[in-house]
Amino acid sequence: MTFEELKPKVTAITTDALATKEEKLLKICELLEKHIEYYNWVGFYFRNGDKEELILGPYVGAPTDHTVIPFGKGICGQVAVSNENFVVPDVQAQDNYIACSFTVKSEIVVPLFVNGQNIGQIDIDSNVLDPFTDADERFLEFVNSEISKLY
Repeated sequence: MTFEELKPKVTAITTDALATKEEKLLKICELLEKHIEYYNWVGFYFRNGDKEELILGPYVGAPTDHTVIPFGKGICGQVAVSNENFVVPDVQAQDNYIACSFTVKSEIVVPLFVNGQNIGQIDIDSNVLDPFTDADERFLEFVNSEISKLY
């Protein structure tokens, strides 16, 4: 399924009046992991109140021990500080990387903004080397713009 075909499905999930916010986030994770072959772990991290740390939100994929990530640590922690997308074509070549699984080869993290504030991010791990393109970034920015309407 293409990104363009997935967009209305994302919007349908975020506008579902019967689902809770957590259920919507999980459904988006499930949708992306199921329909994008190289999205092998899909999840959300959110700022933990006023603390400079991220806490794990809904996700699909292999279980992770990384339920709390300090700002600046790993790819997710760096995005919490930089407020910019971060694409890692090869995690083995990245110095400040927190390994989740030996099968993960690449990662993309896109921040989630609400009223100009970075409240979290969508994090995608792939078992494929260098699969992410500008199209992935634009699509995940769209996903986050739809999710931001929930807050």
